[in-house]
Amino acid sequence: MTFHDLNLNGPLLNALDEQGYTNPTTIQYRVFPIVMSGRDVCGIAQTGTGKTFAYLLPLLRLWKFNSDKNPQILIIVPTRELVTQVVEEVKKLTTYMSVLAVGVYGGVNINTQWKELQNGADVLVATPGRLYDLMLNGAFKTKAIKKLVIDEMDEMLNLGFVHR
Repeated sequence: MTFHDLNLNGPLLNALDEQGYTNPTTIQYRVFPIVMSGRDVCGIAQTGTGKTFAYLLPLLRLWKFNSDKNPQILIIVPTRELVTQVVEEVKKLTTYMSVLAVGVYGGVNINTQWKELQNGADVLVATPGRLYDLMLNGAFKTKAIKKLVIDEMDEMLNLGFVHR
């Protein structure tokens, strides 16, 4: 099986080709049709098996341009390092698309991140605490979110985000 078999659009296929990816991993080809059908999915796989692409590829395939500045895709992750990593992966996959990804996390000036969100975001990658603070401050409208990913949910529970 190749990425062409997944019915990806040209911009995504070009980005994958440019990065040297030709064949999806097991989790990628198993998750893809489930996400594309609109159903929820819980994926479990070892580190390095392509879990991030497993959810990004179908979500970016489903993404449609919208002039609204509010995020359509929300990805919640446990750490600032993972925020940065996921934003970079989105940027790699959307080289030939007009997708704007923004990452937000604690430990830095919230006003800077608030202003960045005011400029617009299609994909918002956030840690739970900073996401909560920005939502309370009205930095974006949650009603625009069409897809939600909770990445490394087990790790977030271990870090104590269960009470947020």
